Amino acid sequence: MINPAFESITVYAFIGAAGTGKSQRAQFVADYLDADYIIDDGLVIRRTEIVVGKSAKTERNQIRAIRRAMFEYDDHRQSVTDFFRRAAPCSVMIIATSEGMAERIIKKLELPLPVRVVHIEEVATPEEISRARKERSAKGQHVIPVSHVLVRKNFAGKMVGRLRVLWRTKAPYEGEKTIVRPPFSFYGDVHIEPDAIEQLCAHVASRIGQVPRVVATRVFSSDEQSLSIEIDIKAAPGSKSIITVAELVRQRVARSVRYFTGLDVYYINVNVVGVEF
Repeated sequence: MINPAFESITVYAFIGAAGTGKSQRAQFVADYLDADYIIDDGLVIRRTEIVVGKSAKTERNQIRAIRRAMFEYDDHRQSVTDFFRRAAPCSVMIIATSEGMAERIIKKLELPLPVRVVHIEEVATPEEISRARKERSAKGQHVIPVSHVLVRKNFAGKMVGRLRVLWRTKAPYEGEKTIVRPPFSFYGDVHIEPDAIEQLCAHVASRIGQVPRVVATRVFSSDEQSLSIEIDIKAAPGSKSIITVAELVRQRVARSVRYFTGLDVYYINVNVVGVEF
């Protein structure tokens, strides 16, 4: 559903698979389309400056990075929609790896459908795309169409270098891009089996003192972005009360699941089903 406040916003989409050089050509394509803003990996960018948002490349694992790029975090999404409510009427170009991804971002932000879709093949030769793919595969480097000074403030990976735009644009400046190496790769799909999360929960719980045995773990999907977890443990007498031990299991499991999977935890129930001496 389109937000009525955004009906005066013109939307474009710039599509290309991961590692094909989209971000490197982003400003060139935006100038060609006369787009005021670029949406790229969770950021809203204007003339190499971040105006609002948070980069997916600031995240330390791929799941959270994907969710960040798709505007699935409420506070992040709200800050961007608030900005466009003030900026309208304007035009924006969304960079995405597929038309489906662009549509999901548009739906999340309640923007109008794109009036034009540009594919990377329209602005880059097969040789240039192949070279960009090899660079990404060999070096794991990404380009962010933002000044290195702004990227340096909040980035989880390694800054590698800078690029200057070689072509002339309609704007009286030379755009700057930053080359970075995130702590993850965007290649491929990510699927986490419930069994893997259950094993993670059992491992974390078993490493806590006074938990001699984890009897069972059960993981349920509360919605698309969060999990509910139940853990049955046996506790052993010791310096901590059984209630304290159960609470410690709950806290450490929640923290570990959020850190290693990037998924939110809706609730965790820890059931003490027995005591072992």
